[in-house]
Amino acid sequence: MVSAKPTIGDLMMQPETNGLFDLELVSLRPASPDDNELLFKIFVGARLAEFSLLDLGQAQKHALIKMQFDAQSYQYSESHPGAESRIISWDQLPVGRMLVDRGEREITLVDIALLPEYRNYGIGTLLIQRLLVEAAEANKQVRLHVLKSNPAQHLYERLGFFRAGGDAMYFEMLCKPVL
Repeated sequence: MVSAKPTIGDLMMQPETNGLFDLELVSLRPASPDDNELLFKIFVGARLAEFSLLDLGQAQKHALIKMQFDAQSYQYSESHPGAESRIISWDQLPVGRMLVDRGEREITLVDIALLPEYRNYGIGTLLIQRLLVEAAEANKQVRLHVLKSNPAQHLYERLGFFRAGGDAMYFEMLCKPVL
């Protein structure tokens, strides 16, 4: 298990993969208004389990999901107006999104989400490791919030995040990487 204060050496370990993905092909590009349909698809993919439980007709379900997507987008833009919205690509194929707010004292990982078919290949691990290296070099901590039911919290713990608080729905997690 990685300590609560991972070092740069800890962070540079290769993420575990099943050998199918060349992680050197992972890249980030700025999101643009043209990516809205893709961002909606990523949002839906990240919440498939929740939405599958809804006993609604397709039109009602789509309207509700779209309303939640719009609410999340609004909340992110209001709470993190300076955040950098990026599209995660693998071999130039868009596979996810990453939203990062770089503050004076800390970096907030507002959101990271991958399409379901691109999860568990080390892509998210690699990107979070890169963010933690950036934070260590700048002597900043990284903060995030994760739904209590989200299995990604175990990934965050493996990368050195610890629970620092939360509310009824979310854990607040911090990582203080060091050089």
